[in-house]
Amino acid sequence: MQKPTDEELRYFIALWSAPKIGPGIIKAIIAYSSSAQRFFEIPRGKAAKTPRVGEKLLEIRNQKDSLLQKADELINQCQQNGYQIHTMLHSSFPQRLKLHEDCPALIFTRGNLDFNPERTVGIVGTRSATTYGKTATRKIVEDLAIYQPTIISGLAYGIDIEAHRAALQANLPTIAIMGSPISQIYPSVHKKTAEAIQDQGGLVSEYAPGTSMGPGNFPARNRIIAGLSDALIVVEAAERGGALITAEIAFSYDKEVFAVPGNLQSPYSEGCNQLIKKMKASIYTGPNDIAEALFWSKPGEETSKKVALSFSERDQEEVRILNLLKDQGESEIDLISLKTEIPLGMLSSKLLALEFEGIVKSLPGKKYKLLG
Repeated sequence: MQKPTDEELRYFIALWSAPKIGPGIIKAIIAYSSSAQRFFEIPRGKAAKTPRVGEKLLEIRNQKDSLLQKADELINQCQQNGYQIHTMLHSSFPQRLKLHEDCPALIFTRGNLDFNPERTVGIVGTRSATTYGKTATRKIVEDLAIYQPTIISGLAYGIDIEAHRAALQANLPTIAIMGSPISQIYPSVHKKTAEAIQDQGGLVSEYAPGTSMGPGNFPARNRIIAGLSDALIVVEAAERGGALITAEIAFSYDKEVFAVPGNLQSPYSEGCNQLIKKMKASIYTGPNDIAEALFWSKPGEETSKKVALSFSERDQEEVRILNLLKDQGESEIDLISLKTEIPLGMLSSKLLALEFEGIVKSLPGKKYKLLG
């Protein structure tokens, strides 16, 4: 696993822990200076040219020693307690999150988890889940098990914890995104489930061990749930609440959003019904909805399906795309554009047409591969 050197990690955490330095500024600093360490070491005049860094932020360079001391203390604390640190410099950092500007620059984890699985599904809903909602959640996970997705949720009361427990029961990996520090299981009554999750997935937090838990943590963590999910299913949601926030974020990320329709008389179905009404979510009726939206195949189906490629009736752009994917296996859209010399606008249109023909399949992370 590629990861930064110990010294690079120290300086990255020092930068991350500095006041008023958010993920966007960290990314700008890394892009301009090539590393957090160089930002602290290059001449002030050159550092001042860093995009999004003004005179006030440059003052953090004078705090280098104290920031590095904080970084060392945090690294030691994590090592002693078995917490893992993943920065945007680690290859283990979730590739799905990197696609979004507001993703955290650093996250903490507990457990044995793969952040970059082939398939992920987020399941969220109200904390005051009804019997219908809990039953629907279990059924959704059971039905999706054949596709072996990783189930993403938030460890909260109600639908979230039901999704995690159903995943554990179905032997599916599950990842809990916490609004609390990585050192604190919240709510504490879910501690036993959280321990089981660590064996079959992991716990994730952007909040360092020992920090205080603020009310803004939970709305903020919803963007991580949305970012990690290829598709998001809202099972039950009131007219206002965290589940709807997550759905709105997922919709803004161009994720596939689904909502389970509910009883018109139930306040915990209002949110789902409104998402469907406003066309921000598709109706969830079964696992095929997810599979069709994400072009998933059941085990054995894809290997038996062979696509006969005929280049004789295709234009030169399509031929270049197909030849590249045939050689590469799969590739990101930016790389396809670079190697085929096809502008991104035209390339997107060509790839979409090839998808409709069943020749090309889109993958998470704006990647594509050839079917057959």
